[in-house]
Amino acid sequence: MPHATQRIALISDHASPLALLGGVDSGGQNVYVANLARQIGRLGRTVDVFTRRDNPLQRVVVNWAPNVRVIHLDAGPARFIAKEAMLPYMDEFADALLAFAARDRRHYDVLHSNFFMSGFAARRVAARCSAPHVITFHALGAVRRLAQGSADHFPSQRIDIERELMREADRVIAECPQDRLDMLQHYAADPSRIDVVPCGFDPKELYPQDRTAARRLLGWHPNAFTVLQLGRLVPRKGIDNVIRGIHCLRDVHGVPATLYIVGGNAEDPNPMATPEIGRLTALAAELGVDDCVKFVGRRGRDRLRTLYSAADVFVTTPWYEPFGITPVEAMACGTPVIGSAVGGIAHTVRDGVTGLLVPPEDPAVLAGSLAALAEDPPLRLKLGRAARVRAQQFTWARVAGGVVLSYAAACANRARPGRELAARAVQGV
Repeated sequence: MPHATQRIALISDHASPLALLGGVDSGGQNVYVANLARQIGRLGRTVDVFTRRDNPLQRVVVNWAPNVRVIHLDAGPARFIAKEAMLPYMDEFADALLAFAARDRRHYDVLHSNFFMSGFAARRVAARCSAPHVITFHALGAVRRLAQGSADHFPSQRIDIERELMREADRVIAECPQDRLDMLQHYAADPSRIDVVPCGFDPKELYPQDRTAARRLLGWHPNAFTVLQLGRLVPRKGIDNVIRGIHCLRDVHGVPATLYIVGGNAEDPNPMATPEIGRLTALAAELGVDDCVKFVGRRGRDRLRTLYSAADVFVTTPWYEPFGITPVEAMACGTPVIGSAVGGIAHTVRDGVTGLLVPPEDPAVLAGSLAALAEDPPLRLKLGRAARVRAQQFTWARVAGGVVLSYAAACANRARPGRELAARAVQGV
């Protein structure tokens, strides 16, 4: 691999690899950045992960993994700020990154930004340093606004910023074919500079565990039909749809089930710490299924294998999902997935082969799919085995290999006519 891809700045403004997962702003992007950094470090490249300091006790530099450092930059107050309110601090973030690189005498061969705000900061850094810029958006404002409408609280200029970044970046990484199509349809992106590279899982971390043993460890009923929902507890994940599906499963199909909901800002399920738990608890009570909907709270990654393996089926029905890491993780543990037919889930889950695809926000169809699996254990076993085979296509090692190829293409892109003029325009010179 050319020398031009040896030193990588992985920029992730709000999603640190050190963050505890399951909170409002801690989820798939954190997992992506953490695993990508580790894998690229294992390839012998040096990686600096830049993220915003949200706690005054955080050290500036954390030597986190072989060849990988996490660097906390001062941009705004050193406390939690919702990502929807973070854009005004991105100029300060870019200045802090440039100052750190100057003090550390570190030249980066590639800047890889994650999310549009990281890209907003990285474009200035890339222009100043004449470094190639690669971006993974993780979610697109135009598609999110279509799905959420007035519930989308990101600044109105987000879509314009994303459009400019797609035009200026050397390479754009789409996480699935639908993500690429969305870029073409909603942003008129240049298809020749888009690489489709998925997210993944670590096969040393996630693999099947005996279901009976897993349930014993968790204290779950050994024989009950059990459904798992795991991830960030935010409205767009469609967890209310899953609760409604459980209600329909019982009342229409006569199938009892227990739904475990894992995630939140605290180890114990606390509506004060995680307001979405309060909303969902009230919904379960209103539907009369509060006795079979169990909120577990946040769990560390060392518990995920047991949780995935203990479930009969993993369900995730978001309105919009650029990729969706949790379905792949569940599949890696041999658990069939029922997922909404959107974004990356429609790509990773093979309908009728590794799981079932359903429309988002349609609890009746979800209940029918749950009933089909509840009443057919051999089908669950067949889907689970195929799911594990399918998941092997999405290891983080393979993901890193694809991303490194994008880095090499970005470096080659620097020689393309007109790139220097574009860089000077960003600098305002």
